Amino acid sequence: MVEQTEKSTTNPSKEEAEKSSSSTSTITNVNNAEGDESEAEEGEIVGGGSDNDAAAKDIAATPLVKHPLEHSWTFWFDNLSAKNKQAEWGSSMRPVYTFSTVEDFWSVYNNINRPSKLAAGSDFYCFKDKIEPKWEDPVCANGGKWTVTFTRGKSDTCWLHTLLAMIGEQFDYGDEICGAVVNVRRSQEKISVWTKNAAIEVAQQSIGRQWKEFLDYSESIGFIFHDDAKKLDKNAKNRYTV
Repeated sequence: MVEQTEKSTTNPSKEEAEKSSSSTSTITNVNNAEGDESEAEEGEIVGGGSDNDAAAKDIAATPLVKHPLEHSWTFWFDNLSAKNKQAEWGSSMRPVYTFSTVEDFWSVYNNINRPSKLAAGSDFYCFKDKIEPKWEDPVCANGGKWTVTFTRGKSDTCWLHTLLAMIGEQFDYGDEICGAVVNVRRSQEKISVWTKNAAIEVAQQSIGRQWKEFLDYSESIGFIFHDDAKKLDKNAKNRYTV
């Protein structure tokens, strides 16, 4: 009896051996699975690949919705200090970029220098597309401009607010507006809004008053006809003030 008991204790039955083998196999499989997961690259999603791939493709296929502006606008740049003194005014002026959506405006604006970072002698324009920022342009020929003056390095915020008011069509007489320019000089910066028909006083007065409101600007500003500027240069007088 003792021998039989000892044998049964030291020699497991066939059924018990199979169970033990099965348990060992299960543990091995789990360890292998854990090992595979631990070897995944950082950021890699393990399992469910087909569903995740499909979701990624759906996101990639979704088009970016842009918000169109009522008009297309073009940035222009001119550096007066970099050209020959005998060169004709406007000869070095170059278009930089034309945009027609809100998103395109910000993509450009966020990657260009503010007026405070431009070299003295620089002129930076934003005009409706197809209108050149010159007195000779047919759309500008009979117009004029409102001007606000700042000490050097202080026009950045007002320049942005001017651009947003223009491209966002915030002016009651927005069709009268050609564009705006910031003139950067050694001791000061000037922002001007150019308009089409200087003789239409009600439109010009409205634009001047609204512009001051957008800028939260309290001092008086003046409007000069382009014709007067061409004839009298710096001696041209304000025709309107607000």
